[in-house]
Amino acid sequence: MQQGQPMIIMGEDAQRVKDRDAQEYNIQAARAVAESVRSTLGPKGMDKMLVDSMGDVTITNDGVTILQEMDIDNPTAEMIVEVAETQEDEAGDGTTTAVAIAGELLKNAQDLLEQDIHPTAIIRGFHLASEEARSQVDDIAEHVAPDDEEILQKVAETSMTGKGAELNKELLAQLIVDAVQQVTVEANDGSHIVDLENINIETQTGRSAGESELLVGAVVDKDPVQEDMPTEFDDANVLLLNEAIEVEEADVDTQVSIDSPDQLQQFLDQEEQQLKDKVDQIVDSGADVVFCQKGIDDLAQHYLAKHGVLAVRRVKKSDLGFLKNVLDAAIVSDLDSLEAGDLGRGSVRRDEADELFYVEGAGDEAHGVTLLLRGSTDHVVDELERGIEDALDVVGTTVSDGRVLSGGGAIEVELAGRLRDYADSVSGREQLAVEAFADALELVPRVLAENAGLDSIDTLVDLRAAHEDGDVRAGLNVFSGNIEDTFDAGVVEPAHAKEQALASATEAANLVLKIDDIIAADELSTEGDGEEAGGAPGGGMGGMGGMGGMGGAM
Repeated sequence: MQQGQPMIIMGEDAQRVKDRDAQEYNIQAARAVAESVRSTLGPKGMDKMLVDSMGDVTITNDGVTILQEMDIDNPTAEMIVEVAETQEDEAGDGTTTAVAIAGELLKNAQDLLEQDIHPTAIIRGFHLASEEARSQVDDIAEHVAPDDEEILQKVAETSMTGKGAELNKELLAQLIVDAVQQVTVEANDGSHIVDLENINIETQTGRSAGESELLVGAVVDKDPVQEDMPTEFDDANVLLLNEAIEVEEADVDTQVSIDSPDQLQQFLDQEEQQLKDKVDQIVDSGADVVFCQKGIDDLAQHYLAKHGVLAVRRVKKSDLGFLKNVLDAAIVSDLDSLEAGDLGRGSVRRDEADELFYVEGAGDEAHGVTLLLRGSTDHVVDELERGIEDALDVVGTTVSDGRVLSGGGAIEVELAGRLRDYADSVSGREQLAVEAFADALELVPRVLAENAGLDSIDTLVDLRAAHEDGDVRAGLNVFSGNIEDTFDAGVVEPAHAKEQALASATEAANLVLKIDDIIAADELSTEGDGEEAGGAPGGGMGGMGGMGGMGGAM
């Protein structure tokens, strides 16, 4: 009030929710996202069908893919999506676990808030629990040698189980381990560096996944520009070109006045000479093969074929970049500056049955391998590729990090027990938050059991009993329903992915809990109704509540 008049700070259309209502609103929105992917967790997890506005269909149970494809229109929910994206970038797998744990942490935090425990005490307790859990992961983890193919193959198979790659997981796991070992180098300090950039993935439809193969070098899914060009070279000089072999056109609109047929012929001859000069530059450099990112004129194709040069046009930029590594060549953007040193050396051969070019580098500096994945349909191949990419990441992480854990919920139950012991040493209300953190970790075995059609409570009781008896590796076999040593059963996970999941989930939950006031301009959200997707309590923030297409994806 100022001189008896109310002071207006925000526009009349602005919306505001604060204190307990804001916390409840944020927690409900975050939990809605977490619960949307829970049913995909584990080998028995279900898939989601996601249909975008263009009608394109994606069928997957990959957590980060689901969250990225969903039309989420809520700022708090988007923070949880970032958890999955961070997990994917840092660890390659475990996205569903990270998001599910974040949602369960917030659910347990809500119970503590209702007991009048201050958010800062909960945040502090969650932070302490996360630090302790990650140190315990390091204590529990078992070390693995970079050349231990048996363990690395188990890591790959565990990552692929429950995804589209599962049916042929033994073959694919072997291909993945071989690919990772091909691009692993030992640093001077004895550590191992895995350069996954040197692994390329190509896909083909119409054949079974069991026919997938690993090729040293690159695969180019293109045809030669002319049928009579040679397609087999044992030791070729290869030019990678990022310039069109076409007549150069003026940058501005031009008009040419012609008085006689001779002048027209002269003009056409000049264009032809221009193309001849470009081809001569290529031939004079010693190039036997040209992979061009842009177009090649029909006349230029004729001259190249005449000189016995194989030319391929419209090569993808990503393929050209990979060929650069495979052949140790330079990508030439201007033929006038072309030198013999820009060319790469290697063998090029054509597989007419698959309509592919296989390119293998010859120099010491040339490196790169290609995983050629095959599947019956586009949807199968797409899901197979997502599973393979995750498996490559986790095997690469395992080689460079050198630590693995038992899967099947074993690590979560063991951590929960250790955190409850640790909670006794924590003073104040933070102790309750540490215990809530421990309870949240046990969500993983509970959901694994639920998704397998088992009784989650009985499973958790049996798991706790086994761990209290000192069986650190005891986990759930979702196929038999038994509690067993999952490490020996081949369910092996990278320790780094688990540490990253704990860190990402905790930070996201704490970020949400720290917010006590939400101020939104009008029409921040354009879709949905706040009451549907865990919207604002008491009718507030209706415009922010929509989570767009989430309803269709859950």
